[in-house]
Amino acid sequence: MALATLTARVDEKDKASFDTFCSNVGLNTSTAINLFVKAVLRENRIPFEIAQTADPFFSETNMSYVKKSVQELRAGKGTVHELIEVDNE
Repeated sequence: MALATLTARVDEKDKASFDTFCSNVGLNTSTAINLFVKAVLRENRIPFEIAQTADPFFSETNMSYVKKSVQELRAGKGTVHELIEVDNE
């Protein structure tokens, strides 16, 4: 089997920490990366969850507050304010 070189740029501190971790678990960095590659190919996916941090606006707590506020407005408990127009200079 012919070998190929894979090059990736990572933060210096991250690389040092990764090297230390690999060493602590009895691997070298190259072996750890090969394990990752094999897992991706075997599972046909990234072998861990990748998730975007949710928008805090849509948190359960905030959505409950918004729904409660809408109900209060519909029940006539809101306050009407005059629109203040400002001249842009």
